[in-house]
Amino acid sequence: MSLLGIDVGTTGCKAVIFNEEGSQLAAAYREYPLLSLKPGWCELDSRQVLESTRDAVREATGKCKVPVKALSVSAQGEAVTPIGRKREILGHAITSSCPRTADLVPVWEKRFGRKYLYEHTGAPLASCFTPLRLEWHKDHTPEVFLRAERFLFFNDLVYWALGLEPTTDFTEVSRSMCLNVKSGKYWKEIFDSIGFDTGKLPKVEPSGTVIGEVPSSIAAEWGLPNGVVAVTGAHDQPAAALGCGVISHRMACYGIGTVECVTSAFSEPLINDRMLENNICCYHHAFPGQWVTLVYNWTGGSLLRWYRDTLGKGAAEEAKRAGKDVYDLLTAKIPSDPTRLFVLPHFTTTGTPYFDNHSAGAILGLSLGTKEGEIIRAVLEGITYEIAMCVGLFREIGFPIHEFRCSGGGAKSSAWIQLKADIMNAEMSIPEVNEAGCLGVALLAGTAIGVYRNLEEAVKTTVKVTRRYQPDSRRAAIYQENLALYREIYPSLKDLNHRITALDH
Repeated sequence: MSLLGIDVGTTGCKAVIFNEEGSQLAAAYREYPLLSLKPGWCELDSRQVLESTRDAVREATGKCKVPVKALSVSAQGEAVTPIGRKREILGHAITSSCPRTADLVPVWEKRFGRKYLYEHTGAPLASCFTPLRLEWHKDHTPEVFLRAERFLFFNDLVYWALGLEPTTDFTEVSRSMCLNVKSGKYWKEIFDSIGFDTGKLPKVEPSGTVIGEVPSSIAAEWGLPNGVVAVTGAHDQPAAALGCGVISHRMACYGIGTVECVTSAFSEPLINDRMLENNICCYHHAFPGQWVTLVYNWTGGSLLRWYRDTLGKGAAEEAKRAGKDVYDLLTAKIPSDPTRLFVLPHFTTTGTPYFDNHSAGAILGLSLGTKEGEIIRAVLEGITYEIAMCVGLFREIGFPIHEFRCSGGGAKSSAWIQLKADIMNAEMSIPEVNEAGCLGVALLAGTAIGVYRNLEEAVKTTVKVTRRYQPDSRRAAIYQENLALYREIYPSLKDLNHRITALDH
């Protein structure tokens, strides 16, 4: 038997099949476009996402001779899809980085107060969260708001497409500012304020709860065997943390993908004024009894993709001719030492600690002598500087992170991981399975059907660290100086960037 983990991300989806020991048996990936119907907007065609997910599952199961016994889904947070009474998809899903609800933030702050919202949800008020998206629909697409029978997150959208009751989990709804962390239920007060019936949201269960068997007719369409069991999964970041073995106090998963994110595990909820000041959320982990915090940059790995598609077009063509990975070619060009360039990775909404919808990206320190490899390295440095600023907060408040485990596409690059070890001045370890989010939800599925006695056993059985990267003391010292300079860039450019993004021509 085997276990299937599905990850529905912002720009693509993965389906990965594992055996009981956590070894990867088969995998498939589909990419889909992030749509921008107006400048700066970001949304997904949910029909295309479901088609891509089904195709990925069919390809993965077609490669694997061991039948899948159970599956679970990891998904991005906040984005919801409106569903009509006849099971029709009524519109696109607004993704996390879309700034269209920025004007609602001061409205909500006046309505409830930032501290009141944070104390009840663990989520610092920001434009990305689901209740604000729903209010936007009410104001700008009232026909969708009124016609929709359900609004589904991407994980429960997949279960819905599989013919099951749409069911989500505590990690997904608490990350999306929908859950009262004190009561463990949808926070009715905030939904009542926008005239929204929480009955339109999916049922909520703990991660690792059996939803049911996929109907045989639908299973065949997805390339699944009869009798496969679907199990509640997790928000993508806790799922990846679980798949990296981050299940105890002061460990962290460093997710290096489209969004760059550090997910830290703690044995108690860190919901306090200092965390709120830095816009750091705290919510349920997929592992029982643990909580997670997130620090992240929405631009993340998309910035290297942007470089690939604009300044690095020659590398893409070269990679195609040579049959190599374009990112391997790009990172092979970077110098070994820290650069004197600084990239502000605000090419979309910033993420922590600023939550600024009106900032903008910048590259500083350029000269006629600047080489391509320096720009590429500076791109990677800028993303990591942004994360390092936030991670330093945990040390300041007495909760230092002792170990980082890396996952995602960027974890395949030794040069990138060594750069992060140097900037963070900490050890970076690489688990054997790179697709940590898929493994994490596969472990939830396996535990639910009795393959493992509990999640701790599942993690100990399957998660193995294969490589460790130590910081280079010389480079780390240079980066500490550079980080001090980096901290000044956003405050110095803030007003100018706001004036630039406000231009209407």
